[in-house]
Amino acid sequence: MLDIYYFDFLSSIQYPVSRPELFHLNKDTYFYLERSRGYIIFRCMKRIFFVLLALLFMRCDLFESRPAEPPVSSKSDFQPATTIDRLILNLINSFTDKNSENYIACFSDTLTGKQFIFSPSSGAISQFPDLAQGWSLQDERFYFENAISKLKEGGSILLDLSNQSFSQQGSDSAFYSASYTLKLPNEDPNLPDEFKGDLNFKMVLNSVWSIYYWQDIKSTSSPSWSELKGRLH
Repeated sequence: MLDIYYFDFLSSIQYPVSRPELFHLNKDTYFYLERSRGYIIFRCMKRIFFVLLALLFMRCDLFESRPAEPPVSSKSDFQPATTIDRLILNLINSFTDKNSENYIACFSDTLTGKQFIFSPSSGAISQFPDLAQGWSLQDERFYFENAISKLKEGGSILLDLSNQSFSQQGSDSAFYSASYTLKLPNEDPNLPDEFKGDLNFKMVLNSVWSIYYWQDIKSTSSPSWSELKGRLH
C-alpha cells in the first residue's frame, strides 16, 4: 500500500492523506509528493525549476562578466617618406617594429625607374658568393625575415646610425652616408649579436624617397652588414 503525504513548505510539516492527490498551491505551481518502496519523487512545474536553477547559477557566479581581452594589433611607425629624414626613420623603425613590408618599402623598385642594387663589403663575397648573384629586393626580404626569426623572445633589432651626412643632387636624387651599428640579440651560437660598418645610399624621389643603391663598407673588426645578409640568405 502506498503512503501518500502532503508537505507544507511554510511550516515544514508533513501531513498524511488517505489517497494520492494533486494539491493546488497557487495558480501557477503544483506539487505532488509520492513515497513508494523507499523512494520519494518530487514533481514541480517548470517555473519553480527555472527559478531555483537561476538562483544556483547566480550563487556560482556563472553569469559574472569577464573583462574583454585587449585587441592584438601589429605595430607600425611607417609614414610616407616625403623627406630623406623620414625615409631613414622608416628604415630604423622597420627593424624595431620587425615589419618586413615597411623595410622593403624603403627601397626602390621598377616603378621608380631605378632597379635596386646592393654592393657588399670587401671580403664578404668570398665568404658568401650569393651576394654577387644579382642581389634583389626578394633577397632583402628573405634575410630580414630570417633575422627576425633569430631574435630572442621579445627582442628587436636595433639600428643606430651616426656620422650622418647627405647631399641632394638635383630635385629628385640624393646621396647619404653614415656609420652603423646593428644589434641583433639572438641565441644562435653561430650568429654574432652585433654588426658594424659604414654605408652609402643613393636615393631617388618619385612622389616619395626610396633607396636604389646601397654600398656596404667594412670599417672595423666587427662583422659587416653584408656578412649578416650572407649568413641569413
